[in-house]
Amino acid sequence: ATLFINDKIHEIGGIVYVESEVVFIAEGEQYAVTACAGINPSRAGMDISQSFGSSSSYARKYALNGLFLIDDTKDAHPQIGLEDADLVYVEQVEAGLTRIAAIYSSKLPAKIGPVRSARISDIELLAQFGRVGFAYSGAQTKMRPVIAAANLENLSAERNPPSIYAKDPDRLGPVDMILYPDKLLERANAKAGTRIDTMKIAPWSFGQAPSGETLTTVAKVKWPSARYELRWDSVVNKWLIYFNGEADLAASGVHLSADTAIIQLVSITPSIYGDKFGGVTPFSKTTGTGSAIMLRDGRSYNLTWQRDLPTDVTTWRSADGGVANFKPGKIWIFLTDIPPQIAP
Repeated sequence: ATLFINDKIHEIGGIVYVESEVVFIAEGEQYAVTACAGINPSRAGMDISQSFGSSSSYARKYALNGLFLIDDTKDAHPQIGLEDADLVYVEQVEAGLTRIAAIYSSKLPAKIGPVRSARISDIELLAQFGRVGFAYSGAQTKMRPVIAAANLENLSAERNPPSIYAKDPDRLGPVDMILYPDKLLERANAKAGTRIDTMKIAPWSFGQAPSGETLTTVAKVKWPSARYELRWDSVVNKWLIYFNGEADLAASGVHLSADTAIIQLVSITPSIYGDKFGGVTPFSKTTGTGSAIMLRDGRSYNLTWQRDLPTDVTTWRSADGGVANFKPGKIWIFLTDIPPQIAP
């Protein structure tokens, strides 16, 4: 298989933007998707070449958009391929544990896992990104009509063979399902009617940090039965991630990290759904308004967030009311209803 990425610069009504086209060729068949990102030559903290490069990077990312659900229990660690995710959401599931929704757009690893089942919070959460490719192991019968009605391209294990969603003989069930994403996308694109949207612009802004910072070295986030810790490392200039008191290492040995981390305070309430053991599935509400903490560059910032409709992209604002810029790189967002502990 061969992958080509091409950029073109356009101008409409005085607005300059970059259009990225991704062409995938396999077994004589060709598939192409495009995505666009606006260019701001006057972007604070960037010269003209950096502004063009940043817009090109994010247009390319959203032309390769896809989302995968990954287990986050102790038995699921170390996770496979998570170090390549562009955006990682950590959300609460049954028994106060956590699960990960990972979005891959700039690079797909050879394998991803362990892949687990869909949860009701994912439907509202993902609506802001358009029609994404939704990869998961399965879903309870009651949730299947909800998934079918959602603006998602169902790429689950229920619709794909074991050559794509395989079992890892070195892991015990139910944390043994491993996904081969290149095979999944090749099969999906070969099917008539497959539709995965591309975003016209990057969902959030990137650039100079907002004002009102507090020097921060450690941030602790918790749920009833799970906890994360982010520690600033000035050598690598990243937030190193720790899970339940231990370094969060991928299966490759890479210490998972974030360039920008958001601790988003949301409402978490019981839903009408549950797991096969009788546990009630919580619903993390990501529409409405609320507060958040942004971590970047060894500092923390008090933010507010707003998302009026499921199809709206979350808006992040700093204390002065301005849009809060993210640092280019890996993003982790933690959905919790427990205020974090921030230490200088």
